[in-house]
Amino acid sequence: MPMIDIYAVAGTFADVHGLARQAASVVKQVEQVPDIPMFRSNTAAFVHDLAAGALSDVDGADDHVRVQVLTNADALDRDKQIEVVRRLTDLVVEASGGSIAADRVWVLLTEATPGGWGLWGHAHTNDEIVQAARAEIGRLQGGA
Repeated sequence: MPMIDIYAVAGTFADVHGLARQAASVVKQVEQVPDIPMFRSNTAAFVHDLAAGALSDVDGADDHVRVQVLTNADALDRDKQIEVVRRLTDLVVEASGGSIAADRVWVLLTEATPGGWGLWGHAHTNDEIVQAARAEIGRLQGGA
């Protein structure tokens, strides 16, 4: 149930909502979690439009995009890390209409500490998230 934050200078993306939806979908797909409401409604992306002048590298360029992906611990093994970075980079380049080059997209992968994933007013551990998912799958299949 990742949270994705995309930071870019305002106007970089023509379809901000579409980018947010696609980014959430990409990470959910790469994580390979079950396609259940719990994961669909709690995997989200936020696009942050930065004011002109709010972003700069050492040379003064502002044509960068930062994508921060927060997941629960161990959600992405090495292969999934590589895939999610590649797919999010490709998505940002495409969504920018080519104004952002792939080498100007920074993707940071961060894991919540155990007990550090707050959902439904509770700080969940990974085991609790897995238990909640299994319970929802059981309800959806008519088991409980």
